[in-house]
Amino acid sequence: MSDTRATLDSLPVSALRGVGPKSALRLSAFGIETVQDVLFHLPRRYEDRTHVREVGGLRPGDHAVIDVQVDLAEIRFGRRRSLLVRVSDGTGALLLRFFHFSKAQQQGFARGARLRIYGEVRRGPAMLEMVHPEYQHLEAADSVPTEDRLTAVYPTTEGVHQLTLRKLSDQALQLLERESLPEWLPEALRREHHLTDLHAALRYVHRPPPDADQAALEAGTHPAQQRLAFEEMLAHQLSLKRIRERARHLRAEQLDSEGELLRRFKAALPFQLTDAQQRVIHIILRDLSMPHPMMRLVQGDVGSGKTVVAAAAAIQAVESGCQVAVMAPTELLAEQHFGNFEHWCQDLGIRVGWLSGKVKGKTRARLLDELAQGDIQVVIGTHALFQADVAFARLGLVIIDEQHRFGVHQRLSLRDKGRDRGVVPHQLIMTATPIPRTLAMALYADLDSSVIDELPPGRTPVQTVVLPDNRREEVVQRVRQACRNGRQAYWVCTLIEESESLQCEAAEDTAAMLAEALPGLRVAMVHGRLKEQEKAQRMAAFKQGDIDVLVATTVIEVGVDVPNASLMIIENAERLGLSQLHQLRGRVGRGTAVSNCVLMYRSPLSAMARKRLAVLRETGDGFEIARRDLELRGPGEILGTRQTGMVQFRIADLLRDQDLLDKIDQASGYLLEHCQDNVKPIIRRWLGRSARFGEV
Repeated sequence: MSDTRATLDSLPVSALRGVGPKSALRLSAFGIETVQDVLFHLPRRYEDRTHVREVGGLRPGDHAVIDVQVDLAEIRFGRRRSLLVRVSDGTGALLLRFFHFSKAQQQGFARGARLRIYGEVRRGPAMLEMVHPEYQHLEAADSVPTEDRLTAVYPTTEGVHQLTLRKLSDQALQLLERESLPEWLPEALRREHHLTDLHAALRYVHRPPPDADQAALEAGTHPAQQRLAFEEMLAHQLSLKRIRERARHLRAEQLDSEGELLRRFKAALPFQLTDAQQRVIHIILRDLSMPHPMMRLVQGDVGSGKTVVAAAAAIQAVESGCQVAVMAPTELLAEQHFGNFEHWCQDLGIRVGWLSGKVKGKTRARLLDELAQGDIQVVIGTHALFQADVAFARLGLVIIDEQHRFGVHQRLSLRDKGRDRGVVPHQLIMTATPIPRTLAMALYADLDSSVIDELPPGRTPVQTVVLPDNRREEVVQRVRQACRNGRQAYWVCTLIEESESLQCEAAEDTAAMLAEALPGLRVAMVHGRLKEQEKAQRMAAFKQGDIDVLVATTVIEVGVDVPNASLMIIENAERLGLSQLHQLRGRVGRGTAVSNCVLMYRSPLSAMARKRLAVLRETGDGFEIARRDLELRGPGEILGTRQTGMVQFRIADLLRDQDLLDKIDQASGYLLEHCQDNVKPIIRRWLGRSARFGEV
């Protein structure tokens, strides 16, 4: 193999021993197609099997290698049939417990048989145990050497087991000794950022020597790991910047009308726009006037007035002869936007339509026809806007709210609704979940960013208290007093069990309890299982002041604006993340009255929950809360690991490695300018066929 660029990065995994057609298919589904993919399928932790421990020195929680002999083996019939094997080594005894075993396996544990075992030590009912440990039989005279390296533990999937991955990585590392793997980072970059040799880094990470700094390896801070983390984060950054760069070469409508409708819209508002809103609107209008598509993220804390900014952009697009699609992640938020847009647009002669998965039959057919003809100028909806039968006459602007709940490829697929005319729509992305700079740099490098960093005048900070739920009666009295003073209250029942039906039952029980405890007050309830029409009616009644106390599940997290509501009770607050609690708390404090939020928790509180609730008591600044949330829980928890847009790193960690981000930003700019041919292979190496980073 003399041509190094055609070797390990293109050599199929089927070239390795033991990989037949079926194995190759399973590995391919797991993202492993080449020998390079094997090398970049990296360990998630390590086990120390380099020395044999004495049984007498073991403690619960230890992972250890032991050499023992079998004293007794028996099948125990209880709730689960199990094979129990008592073993000892002269210093102590241990019980091995197997729930899945064969007859041959059972016969292998004859009294006196010698075994080498590796497993985790647990405290059992009678003595220390190992459950389903790895083991091998030793011949009486054998002196079997221990491992000469730390043992890598790899991410696995069904049909691709740990032992398989270790054997494959052994072969791949042997090939790496003889063949070359392309080094796509230029020498100047490696020197500038003090990056170790790629081959050496891979060998070390897969097979660390016995004297390796295990603490550094477990923390992910070893120089070999950091070398690979740098390249992985660079691949993600490059993929997003490439989307952005390609977007600059696409055509978009120049939405640069004179702005008469926009002037009328601003004049009709019953409030003054803040300086921050004016500034962001000005930037958006400048972007919309360009012949290439705007790709802008607008961040704003709860209550900062992002919807008005989005409406200004939509009105400019309509006046320029184009249609606008506004997408929100939930029916409730989409409905709220629909109500606002319809109210603002009706006097301007702009038709606003509504499309969700629940719009069906003739109503849906008529709406789709009017959209395709251009009779509806602004359409508000949920994921239903993605569907293949939704067509536009002239889509010029896409507005997406709460971007972190959608993936990049979802956003791009909605944008593609305008490709048939040789142009693509402008994109405006909004989020009320403030994103720390570290996350924004890594997740939204394809977007320009603006921040609405000012709240409308007259807003008062929400006073937050944290109380145990055994003080519920005191909290009920607080609700009674607020309502007597002419105010309204929310009582939020958060998820106690992983079941929507149980959550709704909890809300119904709470509503019944409050109705009984607060005679004379009007108590109503909304939750996810109500029909949309019924939910909308109750929300409207609350907004109009016909309901005093609204018991709700977290469906009210975003999109509800009732200025007269000044008290928020959140049950089981310890179950929610900081950003979600901040969103819920943001439903009050929207008027001029002093507002309060009570976070009720169920004892005992974990240390993590105590820290989270303390943050909310200390600050109302969404960006500070997001920064602290990132420190406490990491990016996956903040954004939701199941979201299609979430970055899944193999070895990098956004929180741990945030100090690398500025260097990676510079490195990605250098590669895009000076080494274009290296960009695609780096992305392919780390991201494979991921749809998130598809072509734009």
